[in-house]
Amino acid sequence: MKKIYLIGGGGHCFSCIDVIESLNEYKISGIFDLQEKVGTAILGYPVIGTDLDLPRFVDDESFFLITMGQIKNPHVRIKIFNTLKDLNAQLATVVSSRAYISKHAVIGAGTIVMHDALVNANAVIGLNCIINSKALVEHGAKIEAHCHISTGAIVNGDCRIGEGSFIGSNSVLKEGVIISNNSVLKAGQFHR
Repeated sequence: MKKIYLIGGGGHCFSCIDVIESLNEYKISGIFDLQEKVGTAILGYPVIGTDLDLPRFVDDESFFLITMGQIKNPHVRIKIFNTLKDLNAQLATVVSSRAYISKHAVIGAGTIVMHDALVNANAVIGLNCIINSKALVEHGAKIEAHCHISTGAIVNGDCRIGEGSFIGSNSVLKEGVIISNNSVLKAGQFHR
C-alpha cells in the first residue's frame, strides 16, 4: 500500500480517514495539524507535525491529501495545496469504495470523492476538490479547482462551477448553470 499523509485534523479529516480505510490503496502514516495537537492521535493515527514540517516528509514514495474542510472559504486549502506543489509533493486522488465514477470522467489530483457520491460520464473534477457524501455530478459538468460540492448536492448536466466555489448541502443546480469563481451557494437552494 502507498504511504499517505493527511493535512488537517478536524471533522472533515475523520470522514476522509473513513474513506481511506474503505480502500486497500493507502496506509495513513501521520497527520499534520496545529502545534498543540502534535503528539496526540486522531482515530488512532498520530499527529506528527504542522504544515511547517511538511518539507521533511516529501519523498518519491509518499502521497499527501488535504483533509481540512472548506466551508465558504477555500483560502487555507489553496495555501496548503500551493505549498505541496512547491515541494513537488505527490497529491493523492482518493475515491471511496462506495462511490461511482464513470470511466469517462476525470478526477484531478488532490481530490477526494466521498461515500456514495456519483460522478457521471464526461464530467471533469479539478484539482484539490471535495465531492462530499451522496453528491451527484452529472454528465458534462465541469468543476474547477479547489471546490467543495457538499453532501447531497446535485450538479446537473453541463454545469460549470468556477474555482474556489462552495456548493451547499442538498442544493440543486439546473442543467447548464454557470457559477462564477469563489461563489458560495447556500444549502437546500435551487439555482437556475
